[in-house]
Amino acid sequence: MALDPATAVVGFVGTGVMGRNMVLNLRRGGSRVLVHTRTRERAQPVLDAGAEWRDTPGDVASASDVVFTMVGLPEDVAQVYIGPDGILESARPGCYLVDMTTSKPELARQIAQAARARSLHALDAPVSGGEVGAREARLAIMVGGKAADLEAVRPLLERLGTPVLHGGPGAGQHAKLCHQIASASTMVGICEALAYARRAGLDPWSVLESIEQGAAASWSLVHYGPRMLRGEYEPGLRVRHFLKDLDIALEAAEEMEIDLPGVELARMLYQEVAEMGYADNGTQALFAMWDDEEGEEPSPLVQLRRS
Repeated sequence: MALDPATAVVGFVGTGVMGRNMVLNLRRGGSRVLVHTRTRERAQPVLDAGAEWRDTPGDVASASDVVFTMVGLPEDVAQVYIGPDGILESARPGCYLVDMTTSKPELARQIAQAARARSLHALDAPVSGGEVGAREARLAIMVGGKAADLEAVRPLLERLGTPVLHGGPGAGQHAKLCHQIASASTMVGICEALAYARRAGLDPWSVLESIEQGAAASWSLVHYGPRMLRGEYEPGLRVRHFLKDLDIALEAAEEMEIDLPGVELARMLYQEVAEMGYADNGTQALFAMWDDEEGEEPSPLVQLRRS
């Protein structure tokens, strides 16, 4: 039976850039939400919106019908689920556990197995769409686990975006890694195309506009290309978090004996830009490796066309 967003008690652990916006959308939908994050001050915006503070992940889980987690690293996922005062030891039988962190597929399978032993229901459900998608409830949600468990929490997930089941435990994480694999090479290509345009003496804004109309168009090109040209590197997905995702993808690929040379190159370049001081900037900061000019505004012709 599907949970009713109006009556289910929703737990949420992790109120960073992504989690904060998710909680706000759940609150706008009328859900009661209990929250915990490592630094309480970061939870203040959601507390101001009516969410209720709990001191530990376990305190959240013990009072919730469903618990969402959105933390940073696989180590953080393991800590909030398996560590002292963790979710697995505290959740009530029948509770649904939904990890939305991009993490390791094997860890997702371990959590699902431990959850089953405690009569709990676990899903791995990493997301794509960045801060804008989280804010506008347009996240792509890649789900691994049992179909019946997804249907139970679907009304809540649909307050955040569009959930799609990809298979059993760990499948959501594998699907998210597919997304990051494709994104990695795409971001390198966008940077190279814009750097090439500048060096060739072309108006990079006009080149960007023309590429947007062709076969090489992509979401990343449309949304990140203009930010690259302006030198706007504010984070949606931080470089250091993207490096974490690429490391997980390469580790999984090695286990499956598949070569990913594009990811290896992107990982090397992102590591270099992180060492240049951009680790906490958005992934579009990769362009800083080529950006030897000040951020530019579109040419008057392009501005006219976009007005």
